[in-house]
Amino acid sequence: MRVLFVTSECYPLVKTGGLADVSAALPPALNGLGADARVLLPGYPAVLDGLEGKSTVRTLSGLPGGIGARLVAGRLPDGTPAYAIESAELFARPGNPYLAPSGESWADNHLRFAALGWVAAEFARPADDSQWRPEIIHGNDWQAGLMPAYVAFTGSQRPATVMTIHNIAYQGQFPAAYLAALHLPAHSYHMHGVEYYGGIGFLKAGLYYADRLTTVSPSYAREIQSTEHGCGLEGLLASRTDHLSGILNGVDYEIWDPAIDPHLVEPYDHTCLEAKAASKAALQAEFGLEVNPAAPLFAMVSRLNWHKGADLLPEVLPALFARGGQVVLLGTGDSGLENSLSALAAAHPRSAGVHIGYDEAQAHRIQAGADVLLVPSRAEPCGLTQLYAMRYGTLPLVRRTGGLEDSVIDATPAALTDGCATGFAFDEATALGLGWAIRRATDLYRAPERWRAMQLRAMTRDFGWAGSAREYLELYRGLVR
Repeated sequence: MRVLFVTSECYPLVKTGGLADVSAALPPALNGLGADARVLLPGYPAVLDGLEGKSTVRTLSGLPGGIGARLVAGRLPDGTPAYAIESAELFARPGNPYLAPSGESWADNHLRFAALGWVAAEFARPADDSQWRPEIIHGNDWQAGLMPAYVAFTGSQRPATVMTIHNIAYQGQFPAAYLAALHLPAHSYHMHGVEYYGGIGFLKAGLYYADRLTTVSPSYAREIQSTEHGCGLEGLLASRTDHLSGILNGVDYEIWDPAIDPHLVEPYDHTCLEAKAASKAALQAEFGLEVNPAAPLFAMVSRLNWHKGADLLPEVLPALFARGGQVVLLGTGDSGLENSLSALAAAHPRSAGVHIGYDEAQAHRIQAGADVLLVPSRAEPCGLTQLYAMRYGTLPLVRRTGGLEDSVIDATPAALTDGCATGFAFDEATALGLGWAIRRATDLYRAPERWRAMQLRAMTRDFGWAGSAREYLELYRGLVR
């Protein structure tokens, strides 16, 4: 099964969020099952620098906007075959792949990511018989959204297409005046095509033209067909419900495993859980907190915004501190929330620590050192941090939504009795709902035998990519058949 995986980021070369982790893990997992999966990326400087064994395999002309490029082949650091679109005009710029230094979107993002979809579709039109040709082209998020449209316009002899929604809130909407520059035919500008609220919708186009749609958890697949979570695309998704699947993301345990994690002061696993205490003490010291093993240590590694529920924290954390708890936060986001959380930490320096920014190594240390990971999201397509937390024996506390609902078993009395609980969950995205869940967690923390049993249950759950990759492979086979 030949699969071209089209993505705008891939860890460790370029990462702004969970898409990079998925792009780094799913293609090699597919290859481990016998597929021939390859990755297509924009040729950002970090991508071109990170590809090993690079060679030019094709000269590309006539990309959207009339831009030329080269198709470069190589391998990702883990050995996965990959291609990059080398175009100085489009991608030779520093920093964030989507945002200029001013914080605004790059003015030519419509051309940059149309090029990603256009070049992916070029694999359906190989220059000669020696060129590798995929049976499946799998696009991810709005940046690859025009790929299914470009492939559909090539004719009947074409690869099948799959489009995955990682977060429906990000849709890639641009003015209708760009239609010709994007090489989109006039007949495609229609409600049953690329038109979206008077403009061009990249994600909308992908969802309309792709042969199959997936998203990153079964619950999210249901939610995005509703007005509350569909962000304007719920009608289209509901009309394609028979073509929409929810496949839970997995975890790359080569990266996220406390037994082999190089960022920890001491490795541990479920057979030597007592060694986790060293990571907790080190984390408390790192953030300037009181080094106290008896204090339940909560953590959050997230974007700090309303969607992630971070606005609930200033209201609930003082009660946690009053009960002897602590918190560490790592993330960046809305300036108002950054300021209020930093002020809270300044007022409670022995109980709260905040790092505004992102540090991959520190994220690992937080997963290992915390007792509870907070994920109070109002919407969460899948979530990966709660999956990482469970492997590290850090119990997730989540709002029931999307993949959080699918992956965490709440510590209800029945679940505790049955021995299947792996964390804590609440329903209403309010300070009252979150505060009550935190209170339940702190109470259970003071029952060490039950707490340890939950940790061991969480650590031994398997969220590896092999199971998810098998589901994708079966989906691909169904399309090819």
